[in-house]
Amino acid sequence: MDENEGNNVGNEKEIESEEIEDVNINETDTLVIATDAIATYAGIAVGEVSGVYEMVGKMAGFTEAISGKKNLARGIKVDKSDKNVKIDVNIIVEYGARIPDVAFEIQTKVKNIVENMTGYKVDEVNVHVQGVHVVHAREEKNAEENTEEGSKEE
Repeated sequence: MDENEGNNVGNEKEIESEEIEDVNINETDTLVIATDAIATYAGIAVGEVSGVYEMVGKMAGFTEAISGKKNLARGIKVDKSDKNVKIDVNIIVEYGARIPDVAFEIQTKVKNIVENMTGYKVDEVNVHVQGVHVVHAREEKNAEENTEEGSKEE
């Protein structure tokens, strides 16, 4: 093993810790997880719940349009203190979905996923329903036409 190989091992460790912005080790060797990382886990959990049309948040659409990436933390606010977390979720539900059932499922999934993935205790998951998405006859017709065109091309 030459001298450069030994140095690369130490450098790789430094590079890896610099690349991970969501997790930092502070001076007392404790793990600190960024609120954005927690919000992303919560967003993934909300995305798995049927009846949720979309998550809504301030300036999220603008940011997504510029970056070209879907923001999984869109519509989610995280308040963190020590090892406890409070999460607010802002959603639009699909017409016909039973709101209390959707909210309960969101609370359950978000709590389970965030606690399992981060180790933080989730004290609250507040679901704020900002609206209901109603599918108009014109939208249904366009969706059906797009589905038919896709199957004809295959």
